Amino acid sequence: MPSDSSVKKEGQGVDKFAEMAPDAVFSELDSTLDGLASDEAQHRLDSHGPNALVEEHMPLWRRLLSYFWGPIPWMIEIAAVLSAVNQDWKSFGVIVSMLLINGGIGFWEEKSASDALDALKGQLALQARAKRNGQWTEIEAATLVPGDVVRVRLGDVTPADVKLLDGDYLSVDQSALTGESLPVTRKSGDIAYSSSLIKEGEMVAVVCATGADTFIGRTAKLVQGAGAVSHFQKAVLHLGNLLIVMAVVLSAILVGVEIVRGLPLLKLLSFVLIVVVASIPVALPAVLSVTMALGALALSRMKAIVSRLEAIEEMAGVDILCTDKTGTLTQNKLTLGDPVRFEAPDNADILLCAALASKEENRDAIDNAVIEALSDRAVLDKYRQARFTPFDPTHKRTEARIEADDGSAFAVTKGAPQVIIQMCQLAGDTLERAQEAVDKAATKGFRTLGVARSNEDGENWQFLGILPMYDPPREDSRQTIADARVHGISVKMVTGDNTAIGREIARELDMGTNILSSSRLQEAESANSSAGAQLAQLIEQADGFAEVFPEQKYAIVKSLQDSGHIVAMTGDGVNDAPALKQAEVGIAVSGATDAARSAASLILTAPGLSVITSAVEEARRIFERMMSYTIYRIAMTLNIMVFVVWAMLVYNDYPLTTIMIILLALLDDIPIMTIAWDNAELSAMPVKWQMGRLLTISSVMGAMALAEIIGLYLLAREVFHVDVAQTQTMMFLGLIVGGHLLLFLTRTRHAFWRPPYPAWQLFSAIVATQAVAVLFVGLGWLMTPIPWAAIGLIWLYDLAWMVVTDGVKLGAYQLMEHRASHHRRFLEVPGHPIQPAHSRRG
Repeated sequence: MPSDSSVKKEGQGVDKFAEMAPDAVFSELDSTLDGLASDEAQHRLDSHGPNALVEEHMPLWRRLLSYFWGPIPWMIEIAAVLSAVNQDWKSFGVIVSMLLINGGIGFWEEKSASDALDALKGQLALQARAKRNGQWTEIEAATLVPGDVVRVRLGDVTPADVKLLDGDYLSVDQSALTGESLPVTRKSGDIAYSSSLIKEGEMVAVVCATGADTFIGRTAKLVQGAGAVSHFQKAVLHLGNLLIVMAVVLSAILVGVEIVRGLPLLKLLSFVLIVVVASIPVALPAVLSVTMALGALALSRMKAIVSRLEAIEEMAGVDILCTDKTGTLTQNKLTLGDPVRFEAPDNADILLCAALASKEENRDAIDNAVIEALSDRAVLDKYRQARFTPFDPTHKRTEARIEADDGSAFAVTKGAPQVIIQMCQLAGDTLERAQEAVDKAATKGFRTLGVARSNEDGENWQFLGILPMYDPPREDSRQTIADARVHGISVKMVTGDNTAIGREIARELDMGTNILSSSRLQEAESANSSAGAQLAQLIEQADGFAEVFPEQKYAIVKSLQDSGHIVAMTGDGVNDAPALKQAEVGIAVSGATDAARSAASLILTAPGLSVITSAVEEARRIFERMMSYTIYRIAMTLNIMVFVVWAMLVYNDYPLTTIMIILLALLDDIPIMTIAWDNAELSAMPVKWQMGRLLTISSVMGAMALAEIIGLYLLAREVFHVDVAQTQTMMFLGLIVGGHLLLFLTRTRHAFWRPPYPAWQLFSAIVATQAVAVLFVGLGWLMTPIPWAAIGLIWLYDLAWMVVTDGVKLGAYQLMEHRASHHRRFLEVPGHPIQPAHSRRG
């Protein structure tokens, strides 16, 4: 990675502005400190293009061609060629049709997933504060143009290459550009590069370069992480590969035996290739991707945006949710109580100084509450902020240097009472009175602000007083926490507020009152192994944590993970990023900084805890859809492949024609495409898949399906002595009917007639394909027809087997649950063969 100095060397296009005075910069960019007019900004946007890195999309013809190039398409194409060599033109036409339809299905599935991901990316667009038409406004960062005047502050991702103009300083994390782990300081006249994180400070800047013209735009390659494969997908794809190997081995045995028996080689090879293609889970990766992508789109409609698809799997297994208080458990609508006066002449003076230490355009909840509490906001017109230092989690206060109309100057500050008290060096009775006021307010659930004033140089601070503020709990928080418990999720409060405040809010929300203070957490750094274990137990048993610094969130998450939990952690600030990254599910709450959003795997666009719990529930449903399809596909692979090999080895006849197998594959795939919309069960506990149990239930279902089709074959050949051609037609219908009925069984752990019932998309697709199959066998399209009475009997036979198989399925689940109950670390969930999330790290 380049060093900081090499960044400047390579970024000469923007660094030419570093040596220019502000007037020269504005002259070069044809702009002013009041920013650009809207029409001029639009003109420049048309000229320079959007402020974004351009993604290279594969041409449509190449995307289509990719579906006809690869191991599976090659097998189908070879089968088509062999059919042509054998002059079996009917089979040749159907095989080519299968190739085209498979390509179309694959293209449609990829397009569905791509459209869903594009919609998510649109909702994740970064915002920027820019001055347009002389007014500060919030716009999409992609619409910034050179010459725009912007404000960047703590928690922002720098939206473009900018020259810093006004403000004290910025502490900038350029690790994404330089690899340097320590932040660098940037002051007026310096350049800040696009995509760097603002760790401290606030400054006004002018945009010098956007999009591909920025330093990162010229040097960085776009990394697309939206399509990353989850642990579940990797394991299932590995399982798919094993099934392919099994199919190839069985096919090799079959080919060897039939060649010895004297079957024509070319016809045999064509048939075997099609059987392999029809039996192996060709559509498995695409179905999983579409299911997750459409599930992620459904989550976005619930105001929860997934930044990476694999996070859905992690969300389904969350068993502990660490949530901040303000804006998530509470309404983030602050109401000021009666000030507690110390050295201020009156209460109005406390409010005035607190308002002067605020910045309205930053839209901070505390700043807005203070300013709105003024009886006459016009009083602010008599003062000007010469300098403003915004709040940051380390210093926990704001400060402003004020110049009055009468020529006087002074400094004001507001922030955490303990910080302001220390600055003012309170002692004796005054200190005791201040601490008593803070504690008394905290026991009522009130937050407090200390307010102080000093001379122009920031010396000799006077403690003016304390402002109590109340942020009431959200109306839905109590019920949502109760619902989370029902679903196996323990909710723990994590707040920077006073312990008494946290305990009072927790009591109101029925979360428990065992609130652990940050002073207890600090023991982790110096404790020996025994004390460390005790602290881990304290953290696990705590109902919440108070007076927590952002960096301590990481320690909380790590401790809970080490205890075997899958943790979701909420955050909104730049210093929350380490904890958000460490948690299996990092959640950027509504209104979070760009830095927190970029570190999170779930980004909320609406306030409240109910959004999170709803997202977890939906993630579990998505997980169930993937699980039910995987069970079905493994069972059908075992069924088709083993049946065909068994019939040919035992009876030395083709149990199906090549055309039938192709039609079977096509008609089977159509309902599968709709499983992403199915009504899935909601597990009452956190879930995680387990390969051993997945294989067990899949094998049981596959064995029952195999017994069903072999039984039908024996009835046709040995009992009713049906000829080979009609037997083949009966097997075709039996596999179509039995396969789709099996899908109704694998989609639920319970009896198939119990809710949730199949979605109309899935049910309609199955009914339509069954109707087509009946027409093929009844009217003799591309196969020998069978009597309508035989069709009805096959349906009755498969329905009877459906009931029997369902009973065996229920027994298998009960047996697995009974065995799991003997393991104290494992708690079986009422879903598919999955284990609870907290066993994952065991």
